[in-house]
Amino acid sequence: MDGRNSGAHGIELSPLAPPANLTAELVRRLAAEIRAGRLRPGDRLPTEQALMRQAGVSRTVVREAVAALRAEGLVLTRQGVGAFVADPSARGQVRIDPGEMRSLNDVLQVIELRIAIETEAAGLAAERRDAAALDRIAQAAAAFEVAVQAGDSAVTQDLEFHRAIFAATGNGFFPRFLEFLGPMLIPRQTVRPYLEETEARSAYLARVQEEHARIFAAISGGQAAAARSAMRRHLTASRDRYARLAGRLSASEPG
Repeated sequence: MDGRNSGAHGIELSPLAPPANLTAELVRRLAAEIRAGRLRPGDRLPTEQALMRQAGVSRTVVREAVAALRAEGLVLTRQGVGAFVADPSARGQVRIDPGEMRSLNDVLQVIELRIAIETEAAGLAAERRDAAALDRIAQAAAAFEVAVQAGDSAVTQDLEFHRAIFAATGNGFFPRFLEFLGPMLIPRQTVRPYLEETEARSAYLARVQEEHARIFAAISGGQAAAARSAMRRHLTASRDRYARLAGRLSASEPG
């Protein structure tokens, strides 16, 4: 690695206008810088403070954008150091492009896919988990709770909870499935503006937290059937929430 990774590589972002989704817009702009070669493999992204200042967004938006870029395989993060552009040869070749998600119906279809895969992942995690796997899931659940109590949307912590369950299966292909889903694993960062308008975010996240607790309890207890059932209920509830939201938005459109 040469000296290029010692700091941001000279890009300058103009402040974002207020589109429907600031996170998605920041992801789009940073991804464009990477794909155009203005940010090259090994380069460090601008610091969190620099991105907040340049784009005119909150710390939460910056963190969610970096998490989404990491989920897409575009960046790697190093604890206490920063985020760096990933080597293209190490990126997943197949994934769901966030740009393809143009409606809540698209989100619903992704959740249906998750139900099929993650239900089985939870069951396998319950059968195969070890102490290290359980500790990782527990830490993710605790981090989610802390983030929610701090008023954060907890997208990064939510992603880690599901990533930890996939890792607990002992099957390396399950974590690779996350590369396919990319940032769409946690859809509320895509539809967050709608959620904020139609239901209290705190109540929504409190329900997610309770569902996570039931999933973890079943996995921790080695109860495969209960783990599958808890994960299916969790994702089905998510699907139903977005279906109701889609229905409300459809009903509000002029006929």
